[in-house]
Amino acid sequence: MQDVIALTLGFLLDQLLGDPPHWPHPVRWIGRLIQQLEPLLRRIFPERLSGIFLLLVVTAMTGGLTWGVLELAGLAHPWLRTAVAALLVYQGLAARSLATETRAILVPCATDDWIEARRRLSGIVGRDTDRLPPQEIYRACIETIAENTTDGVVAPLFYAALAGPVGLWVYKAINTLDSMVGYRNARYVRFGWASARADDLANFLPARLTFLLLTLAALAIGRSALAALRVGWRDGRKHPSPNAAWSEATMAGLLAVQLGGPSTYLGVPSEKPLLGAPQELLTAVKVQQAIRVMLLTGWLAFLLFTGCRCLALALQSAASPAKPPARSSAGLVPYTACTGNPVRCERPPGQACRCSPSRR
Repeated sequence: MQDVIALTLGFLLDQLLGDPPHWPHPVRWIGRLIQQLEPLLRRIFPERLSGIFLLLVVTAMTGGLTWGVLELAGLAHPWLRTAVAALLVYQGLAARSLATETRAILVPCATDDWIEARRRLSGIVGRDTDRLPPQEIYRACIETIAENTTDGVVAPLFYAALAGPVGLWVYKAINTLDSMVGYRNARYVRFGWASARADDLANFLPARLTFLLLTLAALAIGRSALAALRVGWRDGRKHPSPNAAWSEATMAGLLAVQLGGPSTYLGVPSEKPLLGAPQELLTAVKVQQAIRVMLLTGWLAFLLFTGCRCLALALQSAASPAKPPARSSAGLVPYTACTGNPVRCERPPGQACRCSPSRR
């Protein structure tokens, strides 16, 4: 039950505070660890094997360190462990910070300051932004929100409910590995193979849960849940990755816009599959709606996963054999007739004495 409390506190902290930009963050530490290990492992092992060892070492160190910190806190006091667990959950979620950073991009858009909007956008996307027209800026915002609804909200909550902070941070390690080495280019196609496949596996169920939760969230903002469900199911499998398009296609369907298409990364053009239909224009209003849907989806995921965890704990408690109640020592008096030594006798004063069978 303490993990449920920690999950609740961590989720609420993220909703209230987001990620303060100058605070130390475990994802940055994982990123530095990957940067340090990559050249070392490449020198020791063949390319694909070195990538497998990178995955194993980074996930083991992240999970082991998270477990160790929680155990040390628990030795000091159980509630200190709960507080540390809540902090770890809080740092593993990204809903509020994503909403804040995306809204910051819309501020210069409102005054047609597209140069500043592109500069701010470059902080949350990997594509080249220096020449993007307004509609492409809005498309990039919506695609990033949709993608991170899975990676930064639903999947971390899913693994936190399933396996506590350790499960959440093992997932975050896999996700960070994929974002750093899981590319299909000459440098990483073999080295990053294991990390990319691990991320595909880790996100397989969360991506599909996000598809369903986004569909429910569409109802709350007055959009068509049927359109979200239809487009998400039809276009969610268009991407070469088994998970990448589910949330983006569903978001396109509920907003009645088209996502995907051409983008440029480090000067290299990339053509993504088209998701949804261009029924309505990409505007700042659509970005605001995407933010609302993402935040609401986070709440739906939180309620679903904590409810499932509480139900599992209740079923586990009901299935466990009941412990016999502790015997009270009230009214017991010394008695020496059974063994010749003083023992505790099961009789109140004034009644016949019967020695406890366990003490004969």
